[in-house]
Amino acid sequence: MTSKAVALTIGDPNGIGPEIAVKAAVLCAEAQPGSSPILVGDEHVIRFYTDKFAPGRTLTQTHAAGGEHVLLYHPVAALDAAAFTPGQGRAEGGRATVAYVEAALDLMKQGRAHSIVACPHSETNVNAAGIKFSGYPSLLAQLKKVPEDEVFLMLVGAGLRIVHVTLHERLAGALERITPTLIERAIRTAIDALKHQGIARPRLGVFGINPHAGEGGLFGDDDDRIVTPLVARLKAEGLDIEGPVGADLMLGQQGFDAFVAMYHDQGHIPIKLLAGRNSAAMSIGAGLMFSSVGHGSAFDIAGKGIADPMPVLRCIQLVAGANQFKETA
Repeated sequence: MTSKAVALTIGDPNGIGPEIAVKAAVLCAEAQPGSSPILVGDEHVIRFYTDKFAPGRTLTQTHAAGGEHVLLYHPVAALDAAAFTPGQGRAEGGRATVAYVEAALDLMKQGRAHSIVACPHSETNVNAAGIKFSGYPSLLAQLKKVPEDEVFLMLVGAGLRIVHVTLHERLAGALERITPTLIERAIRTAIDALKHQGIARPRLGVFGINPHAGEGGLFGDDDDRIVTPLVARLKAEGLDIEGPVGADLMLGQQGFDAFVAMYHDQGHIPIKLLAGRNSAAMSIGAGLMFSSVGHGSAFDIAGKGIADPMPVLRCIQLVAGANQFKETA
């Protein structure tokens, strides 16, 4: 297996993750034999969904050569058979979700995969398993043993890319943490990720912290103190960057490869409004190229064969690099 492979974790095994993972792997194999991602999860779960939704396909360990009728997988013993209950969220599924991500990181460390795509998780189930979890960026930082402020979320969808300086935390606390150092780290991490996607000279737009970016101090001096000097310094350094500008105004402007949002809702609302479940979430930084779908585990339809694998396929295309992700809806 070459390092160009994508490790595809099946997410919460009792949600729709395993179904859409198998379906997406089939689509990849059909489009380009030998290009199937490596399914990462419990073997009994993957086999259940392969038998059900990919009849005629052969599951093969990652050391074997791929082919049109072969699905590659990496077994992880994380979920007891008795805890495999499609449609029923439980703590065991949350614990397994994290174990799959750990195994995928090991595949990257071994050079057997160059990136990771994660199928939907349940924050409730992961926390119920006793694992502190508020999203993949913080979890990945913990697993990589780096500070949480070195891994950022980039949402992608509807022709937009938005990087978040802060994420899942109390808004007052997020605003207190926003510093020139943190914003700069988010900007430089975003630029590196965009270059990986084939954009040689990314152009970034930076949102203001306050409405209208403070309106010259009328609505607060945070932007004048924190953001404006940083952007000026980075521009002088040669980066193609503009801001701070109010998020509502800047989102209406053309020509930016990505935007930098200061907090969760500022970045999530436009993409979730325009792209919905077709959005993709990327965790960037600390040497990671990690993407997850922008929707939940949908326990109510798990195993029924009606879950759509296209968001997973978009995530695979996204981490494949070379600017292959072309989202228009």
